[in-house]
Amino acid sequence: MEVLKIATAGSVDDGKSTLIGRLLYDTKSLTTDKLEAIEKSSKQKGYDYLDFSLATDGLVAEREQGITIDVAHIYFSTATRSYIIADTPGHVEYTRNMVTGASTSQAAIILIDARHGVIEQTYRHFFINNLLRIKDVIVAINKMDLVDFSEERYNEIKADFQQLVAKSDYEDQNITFIPVSALTGDNVVNTSEIMNWYKGKTLLEHLEELDTQNVYNKGVMRFPVQNVIRPKTAEYHDFRGYAGKVYGDNINVGDEVIVLPSQTKTKIKEIYFNNKKYTSAARRSSITVTLENDVNVSRGDMIVKTNELPKVEKQFNATISWMDNKPLLNGSKYVLQHGVHKVLAKVATINHKIETDFSGVINEVNSLNMNDIASVSFQLNKPIYFDAFKNNRTNGSFILIDTQTNNTAGVGFIN
Repeated sequence: MEVLKIATAGSVDDGKSTLIGRLLYDTKSLTTDKLEAIEKSSKQKGYDYLDFSLATDGLVAEREQGITIDVAHIYFSTATRSYIIADTPGHVEYTRNMVTGASTSQAAIILIDARHGVIEQTYRHFFINNLLRIKDVIVAINKMDLVDFSEERYNEIKADFQQLVAKSDYEDQNITFIPVSALTGDNVVNTSEIMNWYKGKTLLEHLEELDTQNVYNKGVMRFPVQNVIRPKTAEYHDFRGYAGKVYGDNINVGDEVIVLPSQTKTKIKEIYFNNKKYTSAARRSSITVTLENDVNVSRGDMIVKTNELPKVEKQFNATISWMDNKPLLNGSKYVLQHGVHKVLAKVATINHKIETDFSGVINEVNSLNMNDIASVSFQLNKPIYFDAFKNNRTNGSFILIDTQTNNTAGVGFIN
C-alpha cells in the first residue's frame, strides 16, 4: 500500500490538532480507548462537542496550554493509502521542529483561521515549505463555521495567500485551497452541505488522489551504497552486491554507470529485490545491484549514470536551518553527513541571514542562533558528490553534527 507523508503547519488556535483528530475520527482510525478518553475529557471540560485535539497533543504541556510543542507522527489508513502526518508546531521558537517534521514529507497542509486570515506566521509556514521544496501544499481555511461559512471571506483569504505565492521562487509547486471546519467536519472527510458554493474535493479526497510519485524530484538517477552484500554461502560464494535505495530516476540492467568517488566505469549486471531478479527498478525502490566488473565499492560510495554526473567538490553554499543551543560561528568545524557519507566541514562564511517572511536578508552576520535560517559557505576536507537541493531533495541535503556533543546541530540544503 502506498504511503503519503504529510507535514502540517498552523498558528496558535488555528485548529491543527483538531483537524488531524477529525481526520482520524471520520476515517474510524481512533482506537476505542482513545475515543473514550476524548469523550470523557470533553465532558469534564464542559464541551458540547468532542475535543479532537486530544488525539494528537501527547505532552502534558501541550494539553494544558492547548498548543503543539513537539513533532508528533500520527498514522492512519484508508482502503487505498496509508498516511503519516507530522504534526509540527507553528511558533517561531519551534521553527527547527517544523523543519524537522517537514523534511521528509511529500505534501503539506497549512491551516489558516478564517477569522484572522493570512498572518505573519503564515508567511513563515509557507517559506519553510518552499525551502524544503514541498511540491503539493493544501491551504486549509479552517473555522469556516465562525465566519458563517462565508464564500466572500474564503475568497478574500485565498486572494491574500496568492499574493504570498507570488513571492515564491518555486514555480512547480501545486497550491490547493479548501474551506473546512475541523470542529463540525465540513469538507474534511465528508462534503459540506452548507458550503455548497465550494465545488472542489474534500481534504481527504484530495489527499487520496495525490500522485505519490510526482511529489519527488524526478530527473537524474542516484544510488548511494548503504551496504556491501557478501553472503559467504556455497551458493553465493562469489556474490558481491551493493544495497541501497534508488533516487531520481529508474535504474536498469545494462546501464553504463560510474562509481564515485573512484570514477570507475562499469555496467549494471543484475538487480535483486527479495532474492528475485529484475531488469529495472523504479525510483524509491530499495534494491541490491551487481556490477559487470570487479570494482572496489564501499559503503558511502555512489553509483550514477555516466552522462548524469553530480557535482564533486570540496566547497559549496547552502541554506542552513540552525537547531543547536550553541551558536554557529564563522570558522566553526562540524562533521557533515551527506547520506551515509561523513566528512569534516568548516564554516567558511556566514553570507547572510534569511528573513522567513520573504522580506529579504540580513547581511554582516557573524553567528547563527537556534531557529535561524541563513546562507552559509562551507569548506570540506574531502569532496562529496552532490546535487542542488531544488533538483534532488535527497542528494542535495545534509546534517551538521557537533564534534564534541555528537548532537545534530543543523540541517542544510545545497544551493
